[in-house]
Amino acid sequence: MISAPRHTSSKAPRRGRSRGLVVIAVAALLAVGASFAAVALAAGGAATVGSASNASLGKRVAVNAQGRTLYALSPETTHHLLCTSAACLKTWPPLTVPSRKTKLKAGSGVHGRLGILRRSDGRLQVTLRGLPLYRFSGDHGKAEANGEGLQSFGGTWHAVPAAPGSSAPPPSATPPTPTTSTPETPTTTTPTTTTPGYEY
Repeated sequence: MISAPRHTSSKAPRRGRSRGLVVIAVAALLAVGASFAAVALAAGGAATVGSASNASLGKRVAVNAQGRTLYALSPETTHHLLCTSAACLKTWPPLTVPSRKTKLKAGSGVHGRLGILRRSDGRLQVTLRGLPLYRFSGDHGKAEANGEGLQSFGGTWHAVPAAPGSSAPPPSATPPTPTTSTPETPTTTTPTTTTPGYEY
């Protein structure tokens, strides 16, 4: 009388399960490895602060690697940070790098010194021309600047110009153009010693 041993039928499913678990574990390790590789590349590579033209603001602004607008809080400085609460850091996440060894690069159109500021929580925040850089949680895509002019956390938020003086001058800052004289009264032919007055 021939009968198949019971132990062979019970081991077969276990082998299938163990192979499935091995495949899942390998896939998970590969995913984690790829993630660590990306982090290592970012840490060993460079962090670039770029620039983009913002039509709504009428100027070129500093942006992060994903093209998101970068902001500064006025009158915050590297020696006196105003955005320190959990609520502020959630709304305005600082632009950070993983290590002081991370090379900072200024992209096309960006002028000024890039630096690294160590915050009290240990995070390393990127600065441009001495301004700590932040993103705004209310911006959901490129070319958005929904944080411009918002007043919160002890100051006013502004999109950081890519270069000093790159912001569009306000209308009052434009020099007055001399008015062309439209003769309302006939001019005399006798020479006059008065000249149109210009204040400098």
